[in-house]
Amino acid sequence: MNDSDLRQLVIDELEFEPAIDASNIGIAAKDGIVTLSGFVSSYAEKMTAERAVRRVKGVHAIAQEIEIRYATDKK
Repeated sequence: MNDSDLRQLVIDELEFEPAIDASNIGIAAKDGIVTLSGFVSSYAEKMTAERAVRRVKGVHAIAQEIEIRYATDKK
């Protein structure tokens, strides 16, 4: 499986997961290593995103760089 196919599978999995707003998550894939970046609104959403990516066949490792931005945080 090439990197662009793996990236698309991860995007599809994150968009399918109802507990995640994937619109603010960036995804990169290289040699089975998936990097997640961007931000989510809670720690639970961050962990759900990581679990969703682990379900994708072909993912060997995850570099988790997602930040949490609470609704009460100043912008």
